[in-house]
Amino acid sequence: MSDKDPQPGNPGTNLAQVFDQIAEKIIEQQEAIIGPIAVEQAKKVPAIKLDWAQHGVDINGDPQKAIDDLIQQFKELFGQIAVETCREAVSKILPLLPSDKVPASLK
Repeated sequence: MSDKDPQPGNPGTNLAQVFDQIAEKIIEQQEAIIGPIAVEQAKKVPAIKLDWAQHGVDINGDPQKAIDDLIQQFKELFGQIAVETCREAVSKILPLLPSDKVPASLK
């Protein structure tokens, strides 16, 4: 884990940061596989604002829907394997979310 990864029990970790981190990890993982197309696909999700030069991700609105929409973008291109890749990318972050806040596409 990097220094900026959220830590369980860290009072500085809030849900918005966790969702931003989930989106960032998904985009990073997809970028490692498909290259810059991943960033272009992420930019198509209206609720996600990117500053990818800094790996900055900011979710506006419903974060669960934003993550589901992001995963759907990749699923439309690459099918179910993209969803599985997204789940794997965030497997260490998901425990930081209450179970009722986990996006449907990551369950």
